[in-house]
Amino acid sequence: MLESYLDGPEVSLFSLVDGRTVVPMLAAQDFKRVGDGDTGPNTGGMGAYAPLPWLPRETYQQIVSEIVEPVAAELVRRGNPFSGLLYTGLAITAKGPAVVEFNCRFGDPETQSVLALLESPLGQLLYATATGGLANFGDLRWREGAAVVVVLAAENYPGRPRLGDVVIGAEAEGVLHAGTARRDDGAIVSSGGRVLSVVGTGPT
Repeated sequence: MLESYLDGPEVSLFSLVDGRTVVPMLAAQDFKRVGDGDTGPNTGGMGAYAPLPWLPRETYQQIVSEIVEPVAAELVRRGNPFSGLLYTGLAITAKGPAVVEFNCRFGDPETQSVLALLESPLGQLLYATATGGLANFGDLRWREGAAVVVVLAAENYPGRPRLGDVVIGAEAEGVLHAGTARRDDGAIVSSGGRVLSVVGTGPT
């Protein structure tokens, strides 16, 4: 099998689709490698941030109008309209945006950074997606500034992770649980590879 080599930074774009209407969210970027400085083996994602100040508005609009919206329209044309969350993974190459993958779900950890900035009510937004009401939902409202998420992983991840380590500070604001469990004595312990996400927001 031969594949095109896609050089350039990766971008994740989540779009809510209720068949014909597409509502894109903020673009985000995640970091896959386990080590500092983008070193080591790939993982499910060790951190992310949103929005992307280096991504031109024109390129963002091109992704929506030339990739995401045509996919939704084609599914309608085929009699299989899509309703849900369309996750477009792209590489921004010298020739423009190129699709790496599509998923029908939110992505981890990009979601944590995107939703940290969303001011529109998420529950109502998802309900509008499920019931065909996106056209009447209005523009999404976003908090000013940026959001960054860092993943705390278990020892040996992404290999076989060491489990059962006690986690301290897991109740703090901005800490989201993933691979955790509560022991009989009440202690929070690691129960998976990616244990926690820590989300922070700020003006830059």
